[in-house]
Amino acid sequence: MQIIEHNKILMKNFETMINTADETLAEELVASDAPFYTPASPKPLYGGKGYLSVVKWMRSGFSDVQWHIKDMVADKDKVAVRWDMTGTHDGEFLGIKPTGKKISVCVMNFYYFNSDGKVINDIAAEGMIGILRGIGAM
Repeated sequence: MQIIEHNKILMKNFETMINTADETLAEELVASDAPFYTPASPKPLYGGKGYLSVVKWMRSGFSDVQWHIKDMVADKDKVAVRWDMTGTHDGEFLGIKPTGKKISVCVMNFYYFNSDGKVINDIAAEGMIGILRGIGAM
């Protein structure tokens, strides 16, 4: 199988991982030393469990949050994904009390892979403005 097709399959599995918070899948897909950043943590979070911490942080404000791949472009060591993120603002998020509003936000991420085919970096285009607009904070 070509590396590009393999990376696309990895991202479909990644979609399953973030929507189910599957720790086993997270450890399989994400390098243990990969750093991830979130406004909820002043320090980077590492590996699959660290990545799922970011997902759990999102679930604290949007318990039904889901990500769906809408577009994907792959290369040998990176994949760009356009996600449709949906959820209901039913918990406090960034200090904003729950509004009950449903959101649908377009989010763009770039994922980088190591030679073992594991995610080592996730660079997100700014999606926070869409989230804040969706819950009426902007």
